[in-house]
Amino acid sequence: MQDADGSGRILLIPGTTEWDYPASVTADGQTLIFLRSSQETSFDIFALALKNPGPVQPILKTPAYEGGAKLSPDGHWLLYVSNESSQNEIYLRPYGGPDRRWPVSTQGGTQAVWNPNGKEIFYRNGNKMMAVDVETTPDVKLSPPHVLFEGRYAFGSGITIANYDVARDGQRFIMVKDEAGAARLNVVLNLVR
Repeated sequence: MQDADGSGRILLIPGTTEWDYPASVTADGQTLIFLRSSQETSFDIFALALKNPGPVQPILKTPAYEGGAKLSPDGHWLLYVSNESSQNEIYLRPYGGPDRRWPVSTQGGTQAVWNPNGKEIFYRNGNKMMAVDVETTPDVKLSPPHVLFEGRYAFGSGITIANYDVARDGQRFIMVKDEAGAARLNVVLNLVR
């Protein structure tokens, strides 16, 4: 762990291993949600307090693969990918609440990300970017998935860990495109439209 501006010391988070992958941090900055790889169960989802680390707490630890954990903007809901049905699908469950879950994707899905407004979930299904509308009060209601756009974008090294992001307004995406012969990365700062 290190300050975002690169200052300060690099701190090792006690209780973590070289087989852990950060996934989300709670809105209060107190808890790390991460993925842990093991030979017994593939990947599982865990939580660890950052200020006064205690024992690692399992969130999902099953024989299936679980990955791509993302907390909702309000911190009450957790998106994740599981292959328990023999293909990757996106699921929604309360974070720190009852052990319930709702399927988000219906025909395969990976790399789920929340719209910053907390009312929409985005995920990838092959070359399609999918969207699902979400209501969580008074009860959970999910719309059927619909295609937002389609394109050949890179998946990155982790098939369940999103390698794209969504703008704060929820209307624009930043994606990585594979191009033969591409040898440089152009970064544009302070872009104004």
